[in-house]
Amino acid sequence: MVGVVGLEIHAQIQSTSKLFSGSHVRFLAPPNSLVSHFDASLPGTLPVLNRRCVEAAVLTGLALNCTINRKSLFDRKHYFYADMPAGYQITQQRLPIAVDGTLVYSHFEGHRRNQVVTKSVKIKQIQLEQDSGKSLHDIERRQTLIDLNRAGVGLMELVMEPEMCCGEEAAAAVRELQLILQALGTCQGNMAEGQLRVDANVSVHRPGEPLGVRTEVKNINSVRHLAKAIDYEIQRQMEVLQSGGTVLNETRAFDSKSGNTIPMRDKEGLQDYRFMPEPNLPPLFVYESEASVPAGVDPVQAVVIDRLSTQLPELPSVRRMRLVETYGILREHSFTLVNEDGLMDYFESVVQMTKAEPRKVIGWVMNELMGNLNIQNLKVSQSPISSCTLAELINLVESGHISSSTAKQVFQEMWKAPEKTVGQIVKEQDLWMINDKEELRKICQRVVDSHTEEVQFIRGGNKKVLNKLMGEVQRETKGRTDPVQVRAILQEMIS
Repeated sequence: MVGVVGLEIHAQIQSTSKLFSGSHVRFLAPPNSLVSHFDASLPGTLPVLNRRCVEAAVLTGLALNCTINRKSLFDRKHYFYADMPAGYQITQQRLPIAVDGTLVYSHFEGHRRNQVVTKSVKIKQIQLEQDSGKSLHDIERRQTLIDLNRAGVGLMELVMEPEMCCGEEAAAAVRELQLILQALGTCQGNMAEGQLRVDANVSVHRPGEPLGVRTEVKNINSVRHLAKAIDYEIQRQMEVLQSGGTVLNETRAFDSKSGNTIPMRDKEGLQDYRFMPEPNLPPLFVYESEASVPAGVDPVQAVVIDRLSTQLPELPSVRRMRLVETYGILREHSFTLVNEDGLMDYFESVVQMTKAEPRKVIGWVMNELMGNLNIQNLKVSQSPISSCTLAELINLVESGHISSSTAKQVFQEMWKAPEKTVGQIVKEQDLWMINDKEELRKICQRVVDSHTEEVQFIRGGNKKVLNKLMGEVQRETKGRTDPVQVRAILQEMIS
C-alpha cells in the first residue's frame, strides 16, 4: 500500500487591513481592539473589497503558473461557530480567482541526503476568503472567550491535488511555497503566528486500485509537524486496513508531544454549508492589460495582470539556478543559501569582499557559520560575525598571513567575543604565519631529531609516517605553518 496526500493551505495575505473592512491587521494586539462594525457583523454593514488582497492573489497565481480568471465570484459558506458572528464565511467556491497551477519543489534523497529530487504538484485553485476569529478556552473557569481581531483577515486558500506520497514531499512543497510567498511579499509565511496553516488530506491504497477513504489532519502549524503528522497517519491507516478494520472519514488533529494524530470529529454526517452567491459583492473582474480596461473604470483602481507581471521578483528556483551558474557551487548548497532567511545575501556579500574562490567561501558559510548558528539555534541576522568580518578573516588566509586551521580557531574566538577584531585576536595569541624559512627549518630539525624511530620508518618506505611528523610541526607552531612547505622541508631532511 502507498500513501496519497493532498494539501489545503491557508496563507494570510500581507496587508495592512482586512479583506472587506478597514480594520488593521496586527499580531498580538489587545483582544478585540481591531474590530470594525462589519467584522462584528452588525446589521446594515457592507463589505468593501481590499484591492491589495486581490493583487496579492493574482501575483501568487502568476508565480505558480495559474490561469487567472478574468471574472471570479464570491459566495457565502455557512458555519455556526462562536468566533464567526455572521454565521457564514465569504469565500470563492464556484469561481475562484486562479486555477490550474503548478508548484515545482525539491527534496533530498540518498544515504548522505545530497541527491536533489525535483517533483511538481498541481494547484487546483487559489481562492480569496475571510479568516475567522479566535476562541480562547479557559478550562479552569469553564468559559470560552472570543477575540475577533483575526475575524475578516484576508486569506488565500491554495488547494493542491492529491499527488504527493509522504510527509517529506508535502513538507518540501509547503517550504517551497512559503519561500515563494515571502519572495512575492504576498504572505509573511510565519507559521508560528498562524500566517500559514496547513490541512493535510491523507489516504492509502494499493497501486492500480481506487483511492482509499481519506482523513483530514487540520491546522498544522509547522513544516516539521506536517511531515510527522502525514507519515504517522499513513502508517496508522495501513495498520487499520491490514488488521481488517475500516478507515473512517474524519477530521483529526496532530499532537506534537506524542507524535500521533487524534480524532476531532467525523465527516460522515458532514453539514451542508448551504453555499449561496454573496449578494453584497458584485463579480470581481481583473484585466489583461490597461488597454482592456473598459471605459468608465479607473485604470489606476483596476487590477491589471500585465502591470502585476512586471512586479514579479526573482523566485527561489531562479535564485538557486543563478547561484549555481554564477559561483559554481553545488546544487544542494544553493538550497541551503535560499532556504535560510538572509543566508544568500550574507554569502554574496562575503564573495564580493574577498579574494577567495566562491567554493571556499561556501565552505566557511556552510560549516563554520551555519554550524555555530545551528548549535545555538540562531538566525543568520543574529550572527555575531558579520559578512564583512568573515571576508576579512578569509582574506588573511588567502594572502598567506594565517593558516586555514588558525583561521577556524580565530572564527571561534570571534564568535565568543565579537567585540574583538580579527587583527586583535591574531596579534594577542601570536597566530601570524611563520614565513621565515630558517626558523621553520630549525623547528622541523627539532622534530626530526626527537623522532628517530619515525624517521627510520619513513626511510624504510613507510611514507605515511611523514604525516605524523607534519602534525608534530603543526602542534609546535600552533598551526602557523604552510603544510606544503613543511612537507617539502621534512622530505629534504629525511632523504
